[in-house]
Amino acid sequence: MTASLKRRQVVAVIGAGDAPRDVCELAFELGREIARRDAVLLNGGRSGVMEFAAAGAREEGGHTIGILPGYDRHAANRHIEFAIATGIGEARNAVIVASADAIVALAGEGGTLAEIGFAKKFGKPIVALDSWPEIDGMSRADTPAQAVALALKLARSNSRRRN
Repeated sequence: MTASLKRRQVVAVIGAGDAPRDVCELAFELGREIARRDAVLLNGGRSGVMEFAAAGAREEGGHTIGILPGYDRHAANRHIEFAIATGIGEARNAVIVASADAIVALAGEGGTLAEIGFAKKFGKPIVALDSWPEIDGMSRADTPAQAVALALKLARSNSRRRN
């Protein structure tokens, strides 16, 4: 009989595909923190926040998963280790959130807002990193390290409640 493997926690990083430099730098540090804590980074696999977060995770030897809107898995940015081509367009936002244990939200646009809505609907813990002050019901963090630590803590707590 083989011992079962422990599943790593999955943290989704959401934010703008066309993000300003300071937001991309936060995303990069988020990715690094996720990898340092032995979690898996999940995102939409494209540009901006998604690409910088994946680059940070890969720089630290972490694993990255990109859930793509189209049918071409080669459309993923070069830092995505596992590209999932869905062909479902923006509906992939629901898949990203449903597949994560916790979500960290950076500044973004309509897609990010949709993902925040799905996180609330699905009961997933969500941490806003220096963003979305107008939305109630999210935990808040000022630094990438705080955001990842809080996201993982909330994910563990959420997991215990479900079991």
